[in-house]
Amino acid sequence: MTLLDANSLSFAYGDRPVLRDVSLRLARGEVVALLGPNGAGKSTLLRVLLGQLSASGSVRWDDRDLRAWGRRELARTVAYLPQSPVADDEQPVADVLRNGRAPYWGAFGVESPADVRIVHDVARQLELSDLLARPMAELSGGQRQRVFVGRCLVQQPKAMLLDEPSTFLDLRHQVELAHLLRRLAREQGIAVLMASHDLNLASAFADRLVLLHDGTVAAEGPPAHVLEADLLGRVYGLTLRRMDPPGGGPPVVLPVVDPA
Repeated sequence: MTLLDANSLSFAYGDRPVLRDVSLRLARGEVVALLGPNGAGKSTLLRVLLGQLSASGSVRWDDRDLRAWGRRELARTVAYLPQSPVADDEQPVADVLRNGRAPYWGAFGVESPADVRIVHDVARQLELSDLLARPMAELSGGQRQRVFVGRCLVQQPKAMLLDEPSTFLDLRHQVELAHLLRRLAREQGIAVLMASHDLNLASAFADRLVLLHDGTVAAEGPPAHVLEADLLGRVYGLTLRRMDPPGGGPPVVLPVVDPA
């Protein structure tokens, strides 16, 4: 079932076009990776889908026009992780996670037992339980990023829009996060749209790839369709080589390095 239906989106910063006639759909339980070089329009597109930027075209969430959603109501449906999330350095991890429950709080911001349980469940999933009392200033970059991902998860959204969620994560935690997102999609029907610079990680875990180039959709489809060496070479300005695992599975692309 389609959760997001965006059509003919165009946006410019002043006289500089960033998105040009972009259309995108996202189904419940689907993981979609948004690819493209810096400046391709990935972050701008995510912000347009949330209504943070006003673009021409249409955006519908759950078959309702974006303009019909209130902020709190939309936050119960869509969680967003920006590229550079922020939190007070002195704020404990537990409080940062609790903030994700804000759309559900009453007038006095009182936590319910369900709020507390959800925060602890997410902390356990992301290996943050031992850090709940620690201030954000004492965390590594990777730990901070997991806290911000956790803040999204405690919203219990129907969809998550993540702008480079693997930033600062080491390889193990990148893979664990990707497994977690796939599990949430499969078991809870959460739709995941994530901007990524890691072509091979996206290929391994996403159901579908959307490749942006100069603000337009250069290719869309399953990894085997989008990860074509010639196409990616034109988009990224590199010579690339594609390898297909002999036993099947998603392709891998690597840059061709001049030995000289």
